[in-house]
Amino acid sequence: MPRASVVHMTSTATRPQHMSQSRRGKIGAIVCETCERENRIDSKPLGSSNGGRAKLPVLEPVGRCVWPIDRCTGFNRGQAYGSAFSVTQQEASWVASLSMLGAWFGAMIGDWVMRRGRRLALRVTSLPLAVVWILTGIAPCVELVYVTSFIGGLCCSVITMVAQVYISEISMPGIRGCLSAMLKVLGHVGVLLSYIAGTYLNWRQSALLVAIAPSMLFLGTLFIPETPSYLVLNGKDDEAANSLQWLRGDHVDIRHELQVIKTNILASRAKQYELTFKNSVFTPRLYKPIAITCGLMFFQRFSGANAFNYYAVIIFRQTLGGMNPHGATIAIGFVQLLASLLSGFLIDIVGRLPLLIASTVFMSLALAGFGSYAYYMSQTQNLGYPDSAVVGQHDWIPLLCVLVFTTALALGISPISWLLIGELFPLEYRGLGSSISTSFSYFCAFVGIKLFMDFQQTLGLHGAFWFYAAVAVCGLCFVVCCVPETKGKQLDEMNPDYAQAR
Repeated sequence: MPRASVVHMTSTATRPQHMSQSRRGKIGAIVCETCERENRIDSKPLGSSNGGRAKLPVLEPVGRCVWPIDRCTGFNRGQAYGSAFSVTQQEASWVASLSMLGAWFGAMIGDWVMRRGRRLALRVTSLPLAVVWILTGIAPCVELVYVTSFIGGLCCSVITMVAQVYISEISMPGIRGCLSAMLKVLGHVGVLLSYIAGTYLNWRQSALLVAIAPSMLFLGTLFIPETPSYLVLNGKDDEAANSLQWLRGDHVDIRHELQVIKTNILASRAKQYELTFKNSVFTPRLYKPIAITCGLMFFQRFSGANAFNYYAVIIFRQTLGGMNPHGATIAIGFVQLLASLLSGFLIDIVGRLPLLIASTVFMSLALAGFGSYAYYMSQTQNLGYPDSAVVGQHDWIPLLCVLVFTTALALGISPISWLLIGELFPLEYRGLGSSISTSFSYFCAFVGIKLFMDFQQTLGLHGAFWFYAAVAVCGLCFVVCCVPETKGKQLDEMNPDYAQAR
């Protein structure tokens, strides 16, 4: 059995981002900063002379986790708070993947929870999430981390779904796109901060620190109103008017906007009454968008994104000869953040399809290049390379491959896959279709994270990334053949296209 690693978790909650001086901007910031936190796990080799660190993944309900398994002296399990406990490689992979399994269940129940109220849903998930992080920080054994990982993934999945709906329902059309895009951007901010914090904080300190974020979300929901759309949907017109007036300000005439909300909800109800199970399941207006969005999610999750996000340090330890792997991960997080900011501008200028094609092309090239370099490194190590300094001279090759892959992912398939969920589904199927696609995405993430260590042991690190490159090439073919362009089209324009074969 391989020597165990001591679980060391770090996590990130992005700082509140005040997008405007208005109250609606403040609300969006409160929700965004909590729902898009990125969680990380870190492992610190014990009993080693240099006191170095490696990384391990654990809770990453809505974002990306990054980190590997290193060898260290094992400690007994079940010790008190403040002491360490050891995990095997398989246990570590379960810790990493169970958060996504929880997120899968969260996506399935998210719509049901949201129907009880958007604000209530945020309250009943944010407080348990804070408790989960506290329990993680004082966990005496890996079994408790299993439980907190699963529950944390479930809570963050629901928070993410509800936050997206809450922001869209309270924001004015002119800022709705910006506020929605901030969810993804703040997620990448969380990635970057987690890389930085993971270098300095131990896992218990990080877990206790990040518990502050969901606590802030819970407190924030005590001061914000329910969305006007939800109140109108439930026949509470007076409360809806008060909520909308609070959001827009005391001196704004809300009568026209409130009437538009009522009209849209009545039209949506009329379509819902016409639906039956048979015509819902077998209509191309539902199953074709499901096929497209689920296909994109599959190729995104199985093209190496989870491997880099969860196991970055262990991957770099095997490929970087002289470069600090922690510095490399920080560089990745920074580039990912910049790419996500750039994607917000390019999506509407260049179009969805060109970005998807370019994204999958560069992803496949970068993955193939990284796999080839990993193969070169394994061969030189087997031959007993005489000078490690010479090997370190080529560190720029794998780092460049990872940076290209990260940029391509953040510019194309990662944001556009989620964007198309909102664009391709007709209004009457949007809730059901979004739930199916989101659940499928989290399930693929769970499988991909869990199997990475098995892929590495079976195929080698180089074989695993060659496999990811092949998946990216298949994703390119899928994009060219199946994904429609939605740039510049109104939702009502694109929805009828699915009544006929493309």
